[in-house]
Parts: sequence; C-alpha cells; structure tokens
Amino acid sequence: MTTTMVTTTLAGMAAPVLFKAACPDCRGRFELASDAFRLAIGASSRTTFYSFTCPDCRRAVRRPAGERIVELLTGGGVRTLRLHTG
Repeated sequence: MTTTMVTTTLAGMAAPVLFKAACPDCRGRFELASDAFRLAIGASSRTTFYSFTCPDCRRAVRRPAGERIVELLTGGGVRTLRLHTG
C-alpha cells in the first residue's frame, strides 16, 4: 500500500488523503479515501490489520499492518480500533 498525500485546499478545507490499494481476489488496483479503510491495532503483529471493501468485486479485504502502514493510515485519518485483551 502506498499513500498519495493531497495538499490542495478547497474553500479552506484540506482535500482527503487517498491510498493506493489492491485486491488479492480480483487483482484490481485503485485509490481509496481514508474513510474507506478501517485499522485494528492489536497486542501483536498478528492482530494488527487494516481492511476495506474492494470497489471492483465488493469482497472484504483484510491485510496485515506493520508499523509503517499503521503510521501512514493513522496520519491519513483512517478510523482506528484498538483491540484489548483481558
């Protein structure tokens, strides 16, 4: 995943951040706005992931998220869920 930072403003509002993503099922490649993603941060790398719905085939996609991906997604305004164990 890569991110495209949009720095232009329109009427005083920043444009949304777009992320490049791909679907492992249909192999579609596309750009999605930050509100199309969800990020779950767990206690380990196995429980930290991001997800989105492929706009081409409509399948749910879930991918692991390492430290750099977490940094990019949170910096781009993606909604984050922190998973707790107890």
